[in-house]
Amino acid sequence: MGARKKKAADTRKELMKSTYVAKLNNCPTSPRKMRLVADLIRGKKVDQALGILKFSKKEAAGNMHKLLLSAINNWQAKNEGVRIEDETLVVTQVFVDSARQLKRLRPAPQGRGNRIRKRSNHVTLFVDTINKKNSEQVIENTEA
Repeated sequence: MGARKKKAADTRKELMKSTYVAKLNNCPTSPRKMRLVADLIRGKKVDQALGILKFSKKEAAGNMHKLLLSAINNWQAKNEGVRIEDETLVVTQVFVDSARQLKRLRPAPQGRGNRIRKRSNHVTLFVDTINKKNSEQVIENTEA
């Protein structure tokens, strides 16, 4: 490995030490619907995001709520001595990618069949503690 790649890999590893990830694969909801829910919580504080997801009427919010709880538990597993109330956790990034599609046929008139695509998605959620760099962004998001 060259010096440039080694340096980039080391900085990436240092970044991942303070960032905590939770992934949900093959969630049977269309990516478009899940992205609407992801946009609701991106950049919010964790307790505020949990409240938004808990009272949202969208079905995808239930899966996102479980995923956020999983990310919080991942944070607690690595920071055993620290209480969650003392730290300010923030949802820094949420990715929603499309996954496999189930292709089905629905009967149509005159002996034809129409194709139905049942979509699914992969969701990746990042939780991070607040620091001086992104504290200004979070304050702006909570006020808006």
